[in-house]
Amino acid sequence: MTNLTPTGVLSINSASLEYIWLAPQVADAPTIVLLHEGLGSVGLWGDFPEKLQQATGAGIFAYSRAGYGQSSPVTLPRPLDYMQREALDVLPRVLDAIPFKRGLLLGHSDGASIAAIYAGSHQDHRLQGIALIAPHFIVEDISVKSIAAIKATYETTDLRTKLARWHKDVDNAFYGWNGAWLDPKFRDWDISDHLAYIRVPVMVLQGADDQYGTLRQAEIAQEECYCPVDLKIIAGAAHSPHREAAGPTLEAIAQFAKAALRDDPGLQAA
Repeated sequence: MTNLTPTGVLSINSASLEYIWLAPQVADAPTIVLLHEGLGSVGLWGDFPEKLQQATGAGIFAYSRAGYGQSSPVTLPRPLDYMQREALDVLPRVLDAIPFKRGLLLGHSDGASIAAIYAGSHQDHRLQGIALIAPHFIVEDISVKSIAAIKATYETTDLRTKLARWHKDVDNAFYGWNGAWLDPKFRDWDISDHLAYIRVPVMVLQGADDQYGTLRQAEIAQEECYCPVDLKIIAGAAHSPHREAAGPTLEAIAQFAKAALRDDPGLQAA
């Protein structure tokens, strides 16, 4: 187990993965592990980890997956099952490498899909709930349309320059994600079969105006998950409610964490 510092690097499967660690307010408090979106990184979480730590008292661990942030690059094109590979081959090793004794996974977009795959594939006694922000379980037309549009934006505006602030190899990050989602074979991608095997509480948070997915994603979670799904539709938010409507999103996550962790004394009420 790695002795975590506030910032550092994990060596997982021959890749170097940058991380941040916000120690809990109480030494034995649970940990919330953050899994970023398809163009995200540690840095792109902004001040959300700090706000989440303040709202819950939990330890907060976030890392950049290979191909993102300051972590090792990946070979392109990415395999179309890259999220399954992250959930099955990488995330288990990350959790074993850090002081994850009990806690939650909180994922955004691709990260939410990875969290769901992990929870549906591992009977991990340490995991006591998953919070999924704007998850994808199937590929929708709206997703492909928006991802095609952002490719044009990346190639014709200053978006590349802006993203380069957060990724040491910005083309590796962008085209690894964008190329997979726009591959015609990716239209058959479907991870809904993992949901029936989830045995921990589930929260789905989706912005009412999400440009990358419809409420069909949330409906799939409600239909397929074995456990009840706590669905929160966040008004005034699109694909990133933790940035676009931080107050109600943080409140919902803190309440879910408190309930999922059974009023753990290491957590404070929101």
